[in-house]
Amino acid sequence: MSKIEKVEVLVTSPGRNFVTLRVTASDGVVGLGDATLNGRELAVASYLRDHVAPLLLGRDPARIEDTWQYLYRGAYWRRGPVTMTSIAAVDTALWDIKGKVAGLPVHQLLGGRSREGVMVYGHASGHDVASLIDDVARYRDAGYQAIRAQAAVPGLPGSYGVRKGAVYEPAATSLPDEQLWDTGAYLRFAPQYLGAVREEFGFDFHLLHDVHHRLTPIEAARLGRALEEVQLFWMEDPTPVENQDSFRLIRQHTTTPLAVGEVLSSIWDVQQLITEQLIDYVRMSVVHAGGITHLRRVFDLASLYQVRTGSHGATDLSPVSLAAAVHLDTTVPNFGIQEYMGFTDETGEVFRSGVTFSKGMLDVSDAPGLGVEYDDEAAARFPYEARYLPVARRLDGSVHDW
Repeated sequence: MSKIEKVEVLVTSPGRNFVTLRVTASDGVVGLGDATLNGRELAVASYLRDHVAPLLLGRDPARIEDTWQYLYRGAYWRRGPVTMTSIAAVDTALWDIKGKVAGLPVHQLLGGRSREGVMVYGHASGHDVASLIDDVARYRDAGYQAIRAQAAVPGLPGSYGVRKGAVYEPAATSLPDEQLWDTGAYLRFAPQYLGAVREEFGFDFHLLHDVHHRLTPIEAARLGRALEEVQLFWMEDPTPVENQDSFRLIRQHTTTPLAVGEVLSSIWDVQQLITEQLIDYVRMSVVHAGGITHLRRVFDLASLYQVRTGSHGATDLSPVSLAAAVHLDTTVPNFGIQEYMGFTDETGEVFRSGVTFSKGMLDVSDAPGLGVEYDDEAAARFPYEARYLPVARRLDGSVHDW
């Protein structure tokens, strides 16, 4: 019987920080798992290296479910992003190993294809309406069927979601960037620029928008109603998700679809949102929600209540996570959409992935496992750099949700 022989925690920064878990079995088969938690990467690296890796040595890599339960129930201190990201890394690496041993891609182990490709959405942004329109046109020309639109609120240069370079990356070096926020200005401006996008391009593509937890429930309800004319595919994270009853209030005032979940890490975090149909799309990701094993449980629960999937897929998830997500997306019956932002060329030097993009959709190769390889020599050229996500402050100086 094969046993886990080696567990390595790999930290590299090819354009941004990534933590990767590499598990090697006694028969030489290697599995990769993503363990990246943006702005708190080293906390997960330590959790894995100091607490989890010793528990894995000598275990049977084929016993994925038992290992998941062992790491979750056996830790006593359960849930939370650090713990669930660590478990996800192990789980994903074991699925990668299982696929390689079987000689099958992971989606075949999960039941096979439910679709030929996975629809994704890209991130268009601009410092004003005109530049946003230009960026939406760029995504349309690239074949995207769904596009998220964000524009800088006049007078607020740190507005969320506005790309500065080729790839949107909000994490900054040294200490957190402190950005100003004005809810009133945003509520006045967002319907204008989203309306301008529809006026320019029409309704033959999906339009998405991310509020990023910035509003109170009644403010979110007001925005949702104001945006009904532009027929959003979804309004994402309209209010902080800690008080899930608040989504009931939003539901009472608008029919704009709601998407929530990228900061949540377990099925219990979204249980009420799903079973009471307070959301339309659940946005939990493989890397932050306990891996393929646990996220599949979330998606199965969601399918019972006509809630569709819309997994987080920003650049703070490595190509290992993206591949795992697309394998799962390919199989589940209630798939909705997958976030996709692409990666820097430097990231492509470290991670070689079989995931391909065509006509607004992603597909995975039929290579065994996840189909991702890690290049140690390339990774060594990109040492870790401390980076933090921004902090938002209202105009009066008080801290607001970023």
